[in-house]
Amino acid sequence: MWVGLAGASVNNNTEYEVALSVHDSVYNIDFSTIVIPYNLNSPDKNAKEIEQLILQALRKFSIDHLCKFLGAGITTPNVCTRLWLDMDIVPIVFNIKPYHTDSITRPNIKHRISSTTGSYVPSGSETPTVYVESAHVSAMTGLRADVSERLPIPRTLDEQADSAARKCLMHFGPGNNPRLSIGARNQVTVDAGGKIHLIDDLDEFKNTVGQRTWSAITKLADELREKKVKIGFFSSTPQGGGVALMRHALIRFCSALDVDVAWYVPNPSPAVFRITKNNHNILQGVASPDLRLTQEQKDTFDAWILKNGLRWTAEGGPLAEGGVDIVFIDDPQMPGLIPLIKKVRPNVPIVYRSHIEIRSDLIHKAGSPQEEVWKYLWNNIQHADLFISHPVSKFVPSDVPLEKLCLLGAATDWLDGLNKELDPWDSQYYMGEFRSLCAKEKMNELKWPERDYLVQIARFDPAKGIPNVIDSYYRLRELLHKDSSELTEEEHPQLLLCGHGAVDDPDASIIYDQVMQILASEPYVKYAKDVVVMRLPPSDQLLNALMANSRIALQLSTREGFEVKVSEALHAGKPIVASRTGGIPLQVVDGKSGYLVECGDNATVANHLYNLYTDEGLYRSMSQYAKKHVSDEVSTVGNTAAWLYLAVMLHRGVKLKPSGAWLNDMLRAETGEEYLDEEPRLPRGGLNMQG
Repeated sequence: MWVGLAGASVNNNTEYEVALSVHDSVYNIDFSTIVIPYNLNSPDKNAKEIEQLILQALRKFSIDHLCKFLGAGITTPNVCTRLWLDMDIVPIVFNIKPYHTDSITRPNIKHRISSTTGSYVPSGSETPTVYVESAHVSAMTGLRADVSERLPIPRTLDEQADSAARKCLMHFGPGNNPRLSIGARNQVTVDAGGKIHLIDDLDEFKNTVGQRTWSAITKLADELREKKVKIGFFSSTPQGGGVALMRHALIRFCSALDVDVAWYVPNPSPAVFRITKNNHNILQGVASPDLRLTQEQKDTFDAWILKNGLRWTAEGGPLAEGGVDIVFIDDPQMPGLIPLIKKVRPNVPIVYRSHIEIRSDLIHKAGSPQEEVWKYLWNNIQHADLFISHPVSKFVPSDVPLEKLCLLGAATDWLDGLNKELDPWDSQYYMGEFRSLCAKEKMNELKWPERDYLVQIARFDPAKGIPNVIDSYYRLRELLHKDSSELTEEEHPQLLLCGHGAVDDPDASIIYDQVMQILASEPYVKYAKDVVVMRLPPSDQLLNALMANSRIALQLSTREGFEVKVSEALHAGKPIVASRTGGIPLQVVDGKSGYLVECGDNATVANHLYNLYTDEGLYRSMSQYAKKHVSDEVSTVGNTAAWLYLAVMLHRGVKLKPSGAWLNDMLRAETGEEYLDEEPRLPRGGLNMQG
């Protein structure tokens, strides 16, 4: 369901009327108005009472009609934060005028004539109010004609609420998810260009981090705002992968801080994305040994980058004169932009971020596929002013000058749909949606809440170790039969393997098919009926519910960057069994918040799963520790602080030479908010970045 909300003070500002119009996406199916006392001298008290009134009315409707509200079109932003956090409703704010307006019409609409009210206003202009002749009103109502020459037509509250509901519906697409919005020059207009207001209250962001982190970011944001610094991010896709998730959250938070940050993506090209995915797999060492980057592919890739880059360097573009002041290149797909920017605007600072594992051992092997791909990429990356890497040993080739190198992990947003705490009503709704998806795909049923389940949430990617997950689960089931024979089959946990897709990931279907083949083979077919494998639509809350309702999380990647899904599981209080690879060991305190195992040691994984599943005391202690020991560095606020620090320093003209330092340490020192011993933070020692 969707709802439109409108309100106004009435009866000489002594009462406040709220109108609610409910839509099922086709029809208006219900409507109500509520009036409460109103005091002009108590604005805070009024706002709180109106907020509670709206929440109570929507909850009552949901319970009475067994339905779930997905979106709300509203005319005031005061209730947005609570609608999102308390009821999981996406609030979209519209300027619904209290008078009827004229609007632009399509050329083929008949019987329209130009008028002094401006029927043919340009698209995007303020639509003018429609006035009627007072003589016409007088003829029908007896109103004296000399009251006014022309009168506006009022739009009643019920009409405003209905208009807001219908406008809200336009922002939802297939699967009832908010539509992705791309603006001019392929700028990602996050949250429908600011119409969607998930979090209006900065205190909600403040409450997700420690006081020193918040003090640091407010100092940095104040300087950027005062100097009107413009920051631009450039990455390959607007949705589906970890980079896109982080950028949506960063732009949303920076908008709340009133810092000028924009994000741009190129036109998607399936042919190019196949090339970039091959490069990704080659650099990680998971591609076939005979897979090579050919000259034809390089030419295709270069032409694609140049075409998109020229759009951004053209007059009025973000990379033209007067455009962004700081450039962040956020993907291994985009380094071809760097030489172009340096030619057009040689003085603009450019920071390149490398977020995937690069097999340094293979890159320096003469004639290897890894050497070929890296040389091609480094030819462009070398012109950047700084090189950001995940804080993982052997992630950085020796070509990268150490003085340019700084470290920053991935991040996740504790207030977005992936991580916020869902009300039980909403959680059950999404679990029901998941069951429906499984039935549609003729997949095994997830029998929660009757049965517990283990979960690995990850893309269907060759580096995610899904065969190891299946083998570990098989071994767990065998252990339960052997050592816990008192448990029935129905008391054994199920296994859930699921994840989103991404625009630039053509491997997902291939890996999915391979997983299904493994489950149909010996010995895994024995428990295949208890394994649920699903590629999910882009619904963050769906993944949130699946993680929150799971018993134990897994992340058995064979190759990995940082994989912030680990921290998301810990934040949800889920003990995790994960591979000792990439940035995963930085996030898990072995033996306290979860267990770290060597890649492929499935017997050890099974033993840890068995202990966590059968020992309730162990499970609870790990769950409580996990929830309380997640670093601010992996949150949107802590991660954004690092980017704002770079923007501040580079705009000042400082030539940074981090020499492998952590950006969070540098920003804390610069702002005078150094880490305290008791603050949770990622481990700093033992890294050999260019080993």
